[in-house]
Amino acid sequence: MKIFIYIILALSTALLIFNLTKIDYNTPFEGNSTVAVISVLACACAIVLLLILQVSKKIAQKQK
Repeated sequence: MKIFIYIILALSTALLIFNLTKIDYNTPFEGNSTVAVISVLACACAIVLLLILQVSKKIAQKQK
C-alpha cells in the first residue's frame, strides 16, 4: 500500500506540473485554460488527501 501511495503521489504531481504549463495566465478561465485550472485543483486535492492518508497510517501504526 505504501508503494502504491507513492506512485499515485508521483503521478498526480507530474499531472499537476503538466497542467500548470497549460494554463494561459492572462485569461485563466477561458477556453482550455479552464480545464487546466480544474485539473490543477483536482491534483492538489488528491495530493492533500494522499498525504493525510499517509499520516493516518503512521498514527495507526504507532498506536499498535
